[in-house]
This record gives sequence, C-alpha cells and structure tokens, in this order.
Amino acid sequence: MIAYMLGVLVVAVGVAFSIALHEIGHLVPAKRFGVKCSQYMIGFGPTIWSKQIGETRYGLKAIPLGGYVRMLGMFPPKPGRSAGYDSTGRWSMIIDQARDEAQVEIGPEDADRLFYQRSVPKRLVIMLGGPTMNFLIAVVLLAGLVMLYGQAVQTTTVDTVSKCVLPATAAANAACTTSDRPAPAAAAGLLPGDRILQIDGTKVTDWDQVRIAIRAHGGIAMSVLVERGGAQVPVSLTPIMDRRKVLDTDGNVVLGSNGQPLLEEVGFAGVSSLVETQRQPISAVPGVVGGAVAKTAGVVLRIPQKMVGVAKAAFGSGERDPNGPVSVIGIGRMAGEVASVQSGGDKPLTLGDRLAFLLSLVASLNVALFVFNLVPLLPLDGGHVAGALWEGLRRRVAQLFGRPDPGPVDVARALPLAYAVASTLLLMTVVLMYADLVRPVRLTG
Repeated sequence: MIAYMLGVLVVAVGVAFSIALHEIGHLVPAKRFGVKCSQYMIGFGPTIWSKQIGETRYGLKAIPLGGYVRMLGMFPPKPGRSAGYDSTGRWSMIIDQARDEAQVEIGPEDADRLFYQRSVPKRLVIMLGGPTMNFLIAVVLLAGLVMLYGQAVQTTTVDTVSKCVLPATAAANAACTTSDRPAPAAAAGLLPGDRILQIDGTKVTDWDQVRIAIRAHGGIAMSVLVERGGAQVPVSLTPIMDRRKVLDTDGNVVLGSNGQPLLEEVGFAGVSSLVETQRQPISAVPGVVGGAVAKTAGVVLRIPQKMVGVAKAAFGSGERDPNGPVSVIGIGRMAGEVASVQSGGDKPLTLGDRLAFLLSLVASLNVALFVFNLVPLLPLDGGHVAGALWEGLRRRVAQLFGRPDPGPVDVARALPLAYAVASTLLLMTVVLMYADLVRPVRLTG
C-alpha cells in the first residue's frame, strides 16, 4: 500500500507542476508584454491558500483539475450594434454581464494594460505559452527516458513459440487441447532464442517486417533464415489463415465501437518477439516526440467515438480501450499499480523501471495538454488563438482593400459556445472518472 501511494504521489506532484508551468507559460509573456495579471491560480473552486505579490495574487484552489491566469481585458468593450440587435435575449444578457464583470477590475491606471490591446503576434505568444510549456516538459522527459533509461524495442529474436492455434479472443493463460491445431512456428521447428536474419532472401532488421510478412503469407511457404547457437539455420514456415486481431500501424490492437477487438483473416504462425529496453541516441528523440504527439492527436480527434466506448464499458459490458482516454483517477491508478507490482512479466521490476513508467505518465499527460489546448474552441487556449488569427486576417484584408480597421474580434460573443464546450468537457470528465473507478484500464491484470 505504501508503494502504491508513493506512485500516486509522484504522478500527482508531476501533474501539479505541469499545470503550474502551463500557467507560467501564459503569465511570463503576459507580464513581459505589459498585460496586468491580477491572479495566478492552480485549481478551481474555493481558494485554500493565496498570497499577494506585487499586482498579482498567487494561490491554490480546492479542485486541482487545472488552473488559470486572470488577465485584464480579455473581452474588448462592447461594440456598436445594428438597430435590429436584441440586447434583451438570454445569451446577450449573459455576454453583457461577463463584459461588465471583466470591466470591474479595470481601473484608470490600467487603461493601456489590457490583453485585447496587444498586437496579434503578442497575444499569440501569450496564449501559446501554456501549451508550449507542456510540449517542452514532454520533450525533456521523453528525451531523458529514451536516452538514459531506454525504449522498449521488439527485436528480431523469437521470445515464445505457441504449441497450438488458439482463438484470437482466448485468455492469455489458455492451455492447448488435443483438438487444437499445431501452431505453424512450432511445426516448422522455430525455437525461443532464434534470431531471424532473413525472410525469402530479404534481410530482416525489425519485428514489423516479420509480422507483416507472416500476415501476408497465409497458406504460403516462407523461407526463413535464423541464427541459433552461433550457426545459421534455414527454416521453412507456412503460416495458416486464421481470424486474428486487427492491428494499427504501431502494432496496437484496434477496438470496434462495442469495445471489442476487431478481427480479420490473416496469416498466423504463433510466434512472438523478444522485447528489450535499449537506450536510444538523441537523433531518436524527434521521432519519439512526434509519434507521441501524433498518437495523442489521433485520440483527441476520435474523442466522440472513444467516449462511446468508455460509456459502454462504464455502464454496460464493454471493455476499456487500453489506448483510450483516462481521467486523473485512471492515471493515479496506473501509477499506483506499477509502483506496487512486484514483477513485469518474467522479471522483477527495478526502481528504475517504476520511475521510468511514472515519468512516462507525466510526459504523456503533458503531450495531451499540449494537443488538447490547441483545439480551436473556447475556453481552451486554441479558441483564443483562433480569435487572434481571425482578427489579424480581418485587419489584413481591410488594409488590402483600403477599409477602416475593423477593430478587435468580439470574443465575448463566443461565450455561449464556450459554456457548451466547458459543459461537455465537464460531462466527459465525470464519465471518465466513473469509468476509471468501476471499469479501470489495468496494466497488471
């Protein structure tokens, strides 16, 4: 239990620092460009601690699920309206109230220290500062992990050879019976420890080549050259056609809308790769970071589909997607599991293994914060970025056609959308938290 709580604590501290540094990414350039920042808060809800330093009050709030920097002048003054504008509508009243509340903080001495008065490039720097900070944290952590600890790599060495052909949906510990067909790899004489050198005369450099070749050779004999005990041994392997789990380009199992693995008819041999942790050169860091960003972006783009699977798992009998979204509760459970588990597969986990996993969780969280905050919707940072870009485009078009400056974009008019997005995010958070309590993603079985 102590190890479990320590794992949760390490990740909790990492999450807190990530949020704090994200907000610093907004605060520092805002102050540098002369914007008055009245508050720097970590968390939401009731304030549990705060201190005034200069013109900014720094503090911690009771719900540690985010943070904010309050900058004066986020909403420009109310622009003139056409004669047909209805200022008595419900949303119009809410927008006007938000503007009025924002104006309360602005004193005569702050007349030239408002956010909307800054140039478009400066506002972009301010709003992109938070996500950029998360990206930098992720880069530092991932670089340190792959260069100092290493990265799990599927080698071309055979790890296990199945004795028989079991259904793709069979349990991991299922045993062979007399009615099961012999696995092609075992029938061909492949042994654990064999290092695959060539397939059909083509040199093999990674396991993906082996996996792709096997899946493409259902019912077709393959000439395989392996290294065994220092000698090169030729093996004839004929994979069978069988229904196997669909894999994506990274080799991960693809789940359907019902949360179950998708199946397809492909070649199957019954052999797995030996996975080793190998330190990588600095040249590998961009690929690792790019892969993490691309994978996270893919999850973000498919959030509606992913959330359907999460809801079915939470309120029905579906399975959780191990590559789907999780809440802070899910992250904490993963951290606790790995910190307290005694072994990983067939070998004990070292302190370095546990620490590397916990740091990878924090790195993944920062990648998620980076990608998610770039979504061009208020109240996310990307929404303010989109507003600034739209304003810059309007002004450039006005200049080209000799028209008057159209002035700042009235981002307050997007408040209804911002409230809708915030409500949706809150609902998603609640569903994810519930799912992580009743049907969590388990790493250790």
